Amino acid sequence: MGSIHITDIESAINHWRDRDPERGDFTLAAPTLALAEVYGLMVFEQRDEVDEASLSKTAFAAWQAWYETTPDTPCIAICSTSQGDDVCKGCGRSFIEVQMWTQMTPVQKRQTWRRITQDHDAWRFNRYAERALGSGESWVNLMSKRITP
Repeated sequence: MGSIHITDIESAINHWRDRDPERGDFTLAAPTLALAEVYGLMVFEQRDEVDEASLSKTAFAAWQAWYETTPDTPCIAICSTSQGDDVCKGCGRSFIEVQMWTQMTPVQKRQTWRRITQDHDAWRFNRYAERALGSGESWVNLMSKRITP
């Protein structure tokens, strides 16, 4: 089993809050409430990750529904692993991660996404990012706008 990072739990909560906002009596929809309970416990216990097996069926289903709205692969169609590199210069995944991607679980894929995002040295995060977005605005400026309080 894998671990889900707190930022994924936060993103899933925000997804469900947008999809099914609180009602007039301040109650949350079941998916939001299930994820909020996980999040609250993580914060209380000062943990960055939670084992997927410890999530309730409702919380895991809510997380998985959010996951299905995210891009499946970090591939930018510039695969240097096919040229012998151990780590792809395009997406930042290792040769094994590229080869096993279709067999990986959603949690394993999100762990890989988190690592390559933190490493931030693959071409998908720099020289091709602005071009892929079709904008004259820098990648850093665009990413800073995505951060919400």
